[in-house]
Amino acid sequence: MASHRKARKPLSLALAAPGTRSAIGLTSAALATVTLLSETASAAPAQPSAQPSIEAVQQQVDQLNHDAEVATQKYNQAQENTDAQRRKADALLDQVASGAQKLNATRRTLGQYAAAQYRTGGLGKTAQFFLAADPQQYFDQSHLLNRASGKEQQVLADYETQQAQAARQRGTAARSLQSLSDAQQQLATDKATVQKKLTQAQDLLNSLTAQQKARLAALQKQKEEQAQREAERLAAEQRQKQRSQGSQQGPGSGGGGSYAGSSYAAKAAKAIAFAKAQLGKPYVWGATGPNSYDCSGLTQAAWAAAGVTLPRTTWDQVNVGQRVAVSDLQPGDLVFYYSDISHVAMYIGNGQMIQAPHTGAVVDIQPVTEMPIYGATRPA
Repeated sequence: MASHRKARKPLSLALAAPGTRSAIGLTSAALATVTLLSETASAAPAQPSAQPSIEAVQQQVDQLNHDAEVATQKYNQAQENTDAQRRKADALLDQVASGAQKLNATRRTLGQYAAAQYRTGGLGKTAQFFLAADPQQYFDQSHLLNRASGKEQQVLADYETQQAQAARQRGTAARSLQSLSDAQQQLATDKATVQKKLTQAQDLLNSLTAQQKARLAALQKQKEEQAQREAERLAAEQRQKQRSQGSQQGPGSGGGGSYAGSSYAAKAAKAIAFAKAQLGKPYVWGATGPNSYDCSGLTQAAWAAAGVTLPRTTWDQVNVGQRVAVSDLQPGDLVFYYSDISHVAMYIGNGQMIQAPHTGAVVDIQPVTEMPIYGATRPA
């Protein structure tokens, strides 16, 4: 499994030594800290301020990374809403256009009646309609409509119905277009939020000294090693649990030991194979492939390759399928992270998961215990 693991690329090649995995998230508070340190040093060079601990820097990195994930999911949700509202508005505008065509065709028919009446020297009911200061008054005068010929009366009635329907369609379309405009504004706001977080990350990383970068890389390596040990313990517990279930059920009883031959296992194998084929492709927030992905974009595309449709955001994906305990994870299960469910990965077995991590990194394989786990689901 280790042969599949790929070190995350840092946001800038100058920010970490080759082969180290660099997180990029940093908060505005961190920027303020760096600025304050600089100003203090200028005002009182004889009393330099203490540098923030590398643990504090790491916390700032993790926090902005997390903030960017949350903002990305909000962006994805806004994108979904915008697309849905655009489709609805387009359909309504098509209805308005179709209604207008019918209304114009009926108007042309009425015009032919009026022209014929004028040529014969009379002022027929249709001519009265066209000459009325307020055409609606013509419809209100039911005795005039009743005196019209049967065919002409039907055309006039159709025109009145079509006119009222067209007015309703225009009103509905106008409201839909306003909703679309609101959704587009929300999309722009969420996009700006993500970009702001990433800019803060880049600025703070650029402010670190070479020594700080080395210390940060060392701390990150320690965290990875700890996560790997936890993942190995989890994998050992899972194997023990499966052996225990298998011995209790007996051969051929079809329980926990039947996973390998199950329908879910076949679908999961396809989803995992797709995800592994994306290893090394860059994380891009809002991306759903085929050249780049964000976290929920990768899981959505992977399970789509297995014939299973997942919604776009982590907040919706967590509600699909069956909830499973971490101790019962099987390959293909989706694992969600943090209390706000802002990140998702796919479990591939042996304590490992595949994910699209964050900006500056690529699709990789890491210990499933790398981040605080919210829960897991079995989507099919």
